[in-house]
Amino acid sequence: MASWSEFAADEPRLADGIRVLLQQYGPGFGYLATVRADGGPRVHPVSPVITDEGLFCFILDSPKRRDLERDGRYALHSFPPEESDDEAYVAGRAWPVTDPAQVARLAQSARAAPQVDWRLFEFTVDVAMLARREHHGAGFPGGAPGGPAVQVWLDPHAPPAAAGPSSVPQTRPARRSRDVQRSAA
Repeated sequence: MASWSEFAADEPRLADGIRVLLQQYGPGFGYLATVRADGGPRVHPVSPVITDEGLFCFILDSPKRRDLERDGRYALHSFPPEESDDEAYVAGRAWPVTDPAQVARLAQSARAAPQVDWRLFEFTVDVAMLARREHHGAGFPGGAPGGPAVQVWLDPHAPPAAAGPSSVPQTRPARRSRDVQRSAA
């Protein structure tokens, strides 16, 4: 599992594209998927915080926090931009941040209300994906004009995902990073 900082050092252009989509409206905004106690998915709007230290989220006492405390697997998806269907996605594990100095520093920089019952989680990155449609900004590789371009990063050091409640084996492709072109059909 890579920290956001390790991922960003390995793939700076991809990390920057994901950061832009997650922070397109100022503070972070996206949808967090967690795993319910019965193994089903749960989706919540959240405000992720991306700093040089990592990818974080302040989570109020709620079903999503209990999901993360019980089973840290998550997926985070950007909110769609108004002018395109571009999207960003990261997935991995969430861990509670226990260092009081780091919690205080991030709470101050993110203006997290101290009187609220929140807990700070750091999100590691096993998979990162950025899809651009209709346009390709400077430095974004691949894709035909008007077609989608997808860039994917897989943490080469992450263990294969554990089998879930359905006991369906999951495997991780050997490739670490790739660009994919798809035609707009």
